[in-house]
Amino acid sequence: MFGDKSIMSEKGNCIGYAARDPSGVLSHYEFSRRDLGTDDVSVRITHCGVCYADVIWTRNKHGDSKYPLVPGHEIAGIVKEVGSNVKRFKVGDHVGVGTYVNSCRDCEYCNDGLEVQCVKGSVFTFNGVDADGTITKGGYSSHIVVHDRYCYKIPDNYPLASAAPLLCAGITVYAPMMRHKMNQPGKSLGVIGLGGLGHMAVKFGKAFGLNVTVFSTSISKKEEALSLLGADKFVVSSDQEQMKALVKSLDFIVDTASGDHPFDPYMALLKTGGIFVLVGFPSEVKFSPASLNLGMKTISGSITGGTKDTQEMIDFCAAHGIHPMIEVIPIQYANEAIDRLTKRDVKYRFVIDIENSLK
Repeated sequence: MFGDKSIMSEKGNCIGYAARDPSGVLSHYEFSRRDLGTDDVSVRITHCGVCYADVIWTRNKHGDSKYPLVPGHEIAGIVKEVGSNVKRFKVGDHVGVGTYVNSCRDCEYCNDGLEVQCVKGSVFTFNGVDADGTITKGGYSSHIVVHDRYCYKIPDNYPLASAAPLLCAGITVYAPMMRHKMNQPGKSLGVIGLGGLGHMAVKFGKAFGLNVTVFSTSISKKEEALSLLGADKFVVSSDQEQMKALVKSLDFIVDTASGDHPFDPYMALLKTGGIFVLVGFPSEVKFSPASLNLGMKTISGSITGGTKDTQEMIDFCAAHGIHPMIEVIPIQYANEAIDRLTKRDVKYRFVIDIENSLK
């Protein structure tokens, strides 16, 4: 290994962990970040959440991974330098960087603060092609340089470790909940799946004053759903009696499950005019037209969110004391964490302590 010139000669101003091939195994890697531009913020990364996206691209599951690949798009840290045009941030500010670091800044969606839907395509925080042709590298690293538009202010009293998962898991459920007005106290919400996204949907639902039912394939999650997360009901989705009892009882459903599952049984749980939002990525979505048409139901998809929604969500979490449930790990544990994530063995988000472990 030490004779490998490509690794030895890759020196630079940034250290991180990278996958070199589809095995996805991460190891020490040195590379160069771009010089600070007039509109850029240089962020010393303190924490980075571990997202299923890290599994997908380190292991080339979409066939488009560009190695060496530095994953991580739930980034929290402290500003160490700002460009001469930057007014929103100053050295020492706590900031976050999410799933994208660039966009055209000119289309109707960018102009609306919905950059994630940029017509020309937003540039992903890692494994994306940036405006200068370089491949973006993510948060499993010591620092990142990013245009200030794609940085978020994290209130000083909100822990940086807790902030990291908000940048993907949190915003992925918050954005569609707000878009579909799932913040009306007294209404009822179903949450399918209780992982990184699902547990945040429960927390937001309770903060909005909703009556929250969690659906899971695993009875083992009942206790934590009810007592730790404060859900009102827990249903084992394979139990037909429990499912039947809830027919036409929910105003909203947020589906975070990425494994394949039937949709008709859940559509039957929606009231007339109910809304079903899909944020997971099963291999297919199949339901009977009657499930949609007969009760005037809406099915909607969503990915993360624009800069406007993301900042609003961070401020909401800080104001309401909403914190993801996290397991903080050193970067040396990243390979095990990714393995455990594929087995759903995490409650509910791994967060890498970059500051204290990446040396």
